[in-house]
Amino acid sequence: MTGLLLPTRDGTLESWSPSGRTVPDAPAEPPRSRIAYAAAHVVADPLSPGDPAHSVVLDWDTTLAFRHHLWSCGLGVAEAMDTAQRGMGLDWATTQELIRRTGAAARSTGGRWCAGVGTDQLPPGPSTVDKVVDAWREQLALVAAEGATPVIMASRALAAAASGPEDYRSAYGKLLSGAEGKVLLHWLGEQFDPALAGYWGHSDVRAAAAELAALCTEHADVIAGVKVSVLDASVETEFRRALPEGVACYTGDDFNYPELIAGDEQGHSEALLGIFDPIAAVAGAALARLDAGDTAGFSELFDPTVPLSREIFRAPTKHYKVGVVFLAYLNGHQSHFRMVAGLESARSIAHLSDVLRLADAAGVLADPEQAVARMRPLLTAAGVS
Repeated sequence: MTGLLLPTRDGTLESWSPSGRTVPDAPAEPPRSRIAYAAAHVVADPLSPGDPAHSVVLDWDTTLAFRHHLWSCGLGVAEAMDTAQRGMGLDWATTQELIRRTGAAARSTGGRWCAGVGTDQLPPGPSTVDKVVDAWREQLALVAAEGATPVIMASRALAAAASGPEDYRSAYGKLLSGAEGKVLLHWLGEQFDPALAGYWGHSDVRAAAAELAALCTEHADVIAGVKVSVLDASVETEFRRALPEGVACYTGDDFNYPELIAGDEQGHSEALLGIFDPIAAVAGAALARLDAGDTAGFSELFDPTVPLSREIFRAPTKHYKVGVVFLAYLNGHQSHFRMVAGLESARSIAHLSDVLRLADAAGVLADPEQAVARMRPLLTAAGVS
């Protein structure tokens, strides 16, 4: 099989060829024992004449085709989340269109989906708790009208406006007391977005978890679950055990997801993960094995994906979207490696080379020869002959 010269982190080049490990077959139906969503990326239009730093133009056909791919792997689609570059290039006008188009696609196929409810339509600069709540309500109305399960996303504007835990209780209380249907909450840690440091009014992660658990107890009638993205399995497990009956924990821990999904004698986490975007087929097959009671097979498929995920989500974690789109390009889900806001430049060629190696070891490359052919021009552009 054709090989490549790949950069290493010590500045040298090494010969590499794909192992030939194959991607497992997608399951015939969605998992029964777990709820699993893949947070989906968006595909930029590479031929748009606008400056990518100021112009957001998506390739709608390819973006939606990727949602159908996720559904075909047995996963739900988590739309307009941070994986879709919310807060990192995707503007509110395009986000609205994205939600509407995915809603139409979901209705035509019966695909499970949820969608992010944020406050990113607010103008730059200082805001207030009431303005944050109004912004959430505007987006909640759109998501609910399209038939998605709403995911109330952590708000940068609230993080900047809040002076302590009481402001978070006030903001979420106002929103949740008026919600007409079940919602998910999203706790996105500062590793993913430094602007969210101290969310829930606490700098200590366990104090923040206790604050959120108390909020869930107070509003258990409307909160269906909480997505936790703090990259600490022990914190998530403790939080999961503190939740009231009927409120599920959804892991967003892209470092420790196999053990959190597998769970223990006291329960398990459902899944809403960015890493499920590039490993969708493997994830679907692993969850099918869990349905069948084959925990060894579940681990056999999932465990090799963890080093890949940890590389994609390495610090600065906010740039993980680069690895996600890179693998979509290598696997033929899009014809180019370009991103909204030109974000593809945020990671090094050494990082991308590591992602390629680890994706091969994890059985994520659908067509290794195609992946090699698509990697070659990126290496040439980086000066690797």
